[in-house]
Amino acid sequence: MTDSIKHAKEVLKIEAESILELVDKIDAGFSRAVEFICEAKGRVIVTGIGKSGLVGKKIVATLTSTGTPAIFLHPVEGLHGDLGIVTRDDVMLAISNSGETSELNTLILSVKDIGLSLIAFTGNMSSTLARNSDVVIDVSVDREACPFGLAPTSSTTATLAMGDALAVALVEKMDFTERDFYKFHPGGHLGQRLMARVKDVMIGGDDIPVVFSGASALETIEKMDRKNLGFIFITDRKKHLLGILTDGDLRRHIRKGTKLKGRPVDDLMTETPKTIAPDTSLARTIEIMQTDEITALAIIDSDKHLEGYVHLHDILGRGGTIKISIP
Repeated sequence: MTDSIKHAKEVLKIEAESILELVDKIDAGFSRAVEFICEAKGRVIVTGIGKSGLVGKKIVATLTSTGTPAIFLHPVEGLHGDLGIVTRDDVMLAISNSGETSELNTLILSVKDIGLSLIAFTGNMSSTLARNSDVVIDVSVDREACPFGLAPTSSTTATLAMGDALAVALVEKMDFTERDFYKFHPGGHLGQRLMARVKDVMIGGDDIPVVFSGASALETIEKMDRKNLGFIFITDRKKHLLGILTDGDLRRHIRKGTKLKGRPVDDLMTETPKTIAPDTSLARTIEIMQTDEITALAIIDSDKHLEGYVHLHDILGRGGTIKISIP
């Protein structure tokens, strides 16, 4: 192993440990910060200088994209006129690892006169910033990943992670939905994926691998082979879904020595296939596939009629842009 690889792995290990150490630092103060932001009529004003300022800008981006109005205020610009954007209806999130950044603390004293709530992310719980804040969230780290212990590395990573934790907690608290996410990402691929429905990409009609109940096992296997999908659905004559036969089912039957000749497919199929409704979002569909460790789902209507299927490859590997309509 070269020295470069060794050092890189050590940095990642130190930073990962710094994030994990934050878990035990989440306390009632974090809950209060969430409540302050949820109850505020205005925005979250995030401020910090240097590396903390850069982290603050990323936190602003995460908050705004997940439904929490936020803007960044540079402490120096705030002291030279931009403080006029701050109102008592806002909440301020001030970031400083030392908690003794002079420009930031000067700004904080001015903000206190306005009367808004102040949340601090700091690594120094006895600092000037901490003493002047309504809520203090501890983002301290044992050591920086920098070999000299000087360059902000672990500390900025930990602060960034705490910002993500705050943003996600607000998502849950305010019931931010996939549809809301799309409103803030209408042109992005991720937004389109989240917003699209199963019916937008499903395979239907003659392309559905299906046989009727009572079909012979060998006939069914031949059709599976022609479709080359690794599964086939079994329905009654009215297209009610009854079951599914997969390559995995066949392998298990063969290992058990099951005789296939002369058997109906009903004896081999799984009677409780995983299904999904056509209006389900693709984001939710992927979650189900990941949870159940499967790659395909039958699409049924409210009367359990088989309408089609969706495969993970059709979601992730399709070409072009999904055409969607938003009601």
